[in-house]
Amino acid sequence: MEPIRLQKFVAECGLMSRRAAEKEISAGNITVNGEAVELGRVIDPSRDKVAYRGRPVLKKRNSHKLYLMLNKPRGYVTTMSDDKDRKCVASLVKDVGERVYPVGRLDYESEGMLIMTNDGDLANKLMHPSHHIPKTYNVRIEGDVTKEQLKRLSSEMEIDGYTIQPVECKVLRAKNGYTMLEMVLKEGRNRQIRKMCEQVGLEISILRRVAVGDIEMTDLRAGKWRWLTREEIEYLKKW
Repeated sequence: MEPIRLQKFVAECGLMSRRAAEKEISAGNITVNGEAVELGRVIDPSRDKVAYRGRPVLKKRNSHKLYLMLNKPRGYVTTMSDDKDRKCVASLVKDVGERVYPVGRLDYESEGMLIMTNDGDLANKLMHPSHHIPKTYNVRIEGDVTKEQLKRLSSEMEIDGYTIQPVECKVLRAKNGYTMLEMVLKEGRNRQIRKMCEQVGLEISILRRVAVGDIEMTDLRAGKWRWLTREEIEYLKKW
């Protein structure tokens, strides 16, 4: 086999995304021939022995690339394991047959559409900062949203010292003491929507991702998953 960067090898084995592998390598959790290595290490898969937390990392033969959509419920972390013993999305896709991992994240209290795959190259491309695939969220706000608050949410804002791109924001409905907003993000900073709403004095009760680009979640029940169609897969690969 041709020499390959360690993080790419781990991703191609379907263990985790390339970005996640980079973090694990930096943390010393991925070893080569029993030793922790620096990020960027090139290995020879035919000779070098790679392990993650002591367990061998092996490339599966005849492994098919899988692509699916999960409707993540609240109360799950978007990781494959958790040292705090919280519920992980991995438990919801056990019946897939092969290990798949999330493309991007939804925080513990958020819910909705999550793309999962064992295609490390696609996952890495979609999560790279240069690929701003828009993501659409329905955000339930307790109480009313003023025109001024809506204007601020749709303008440039500074979050954690970073100026975020303007967010498309509109009111879907307002009744019975709550307001439902639709927010379309072209970048995804950590807990961005929650921090934006907190900054303008709005209280979120429900935060749900409903679409990634043109791919919509529609009527998929919470905790359930479905395969992406061929058209949806090709759409993601174009980004």
